[in-house]
Amino acid sequence: MAKRNSARRARSRKRRAAAPGAKDQARGPAATATTQPPGERLGERRSSTPAPIAKRLRPGDPHDLGDRPQAPWHPLPLSELLILVGIVGVIVGLSRTTPTTALAGVGAVLLGTAEVSWREHRGGFRAHTLLLALLPTVVFHTVVILLASAFVSVPRAVNFALLPVDIALALFLYKLLRTRFEDARRERRFAAGR
Repeated sequence: MAKRNSARRARSRKRRAAAPGAKDQARGPAATATTQPPGERLGERRSSTPAPIAKRLRPGDPHDLGDRPQAPWHPLPLSELLILVGIVGVIVGLSRTTPTTALAGVGAVLLGTAEVSWREHRGGFRAHTLLLALLPTVVFHTVVILLASAFVSVPRAVNFALLPVDIALALFLYKLLRTRFEDARRERRFAAGR
């Protein structure tokens, strides 16, 4: 099998371009209409304009079902500005060693990111299930530890004791959020008529 294929590889399948119009003059005007530029196959045409976006997208791409859901404050990019201000706050806080500014910056970035993620997830545009399931779990764990440390000294065992509760909460939220996303995606497909 390999010897038979090696003989085929030796020949080049590339067609050589003939002088323009040399064959067409010999065959007449009917041949001119079907002649194609070199490198193109029969029935295949190259276009100077790019293909429309809808044809270039993969089937699972969220953009095939429309645009990103708009925020209630649509013309103002509030979440994006919040993320930008948070990044600046983190940089300033770390450079001047002021932990309150850095923590406020991290909080602003988390708030802006959570808002965009929730809007896209709830609208069926893109799934952010894991992020949205972990954020409340981390907040829950932090609040419990801070409340416990206000009254008593919290040993490390309390952190480990909370892990099963954290895992159960994260799994519950993951399933709930995944079901919500699949419903929203189904509604989005139905609205798009696909």
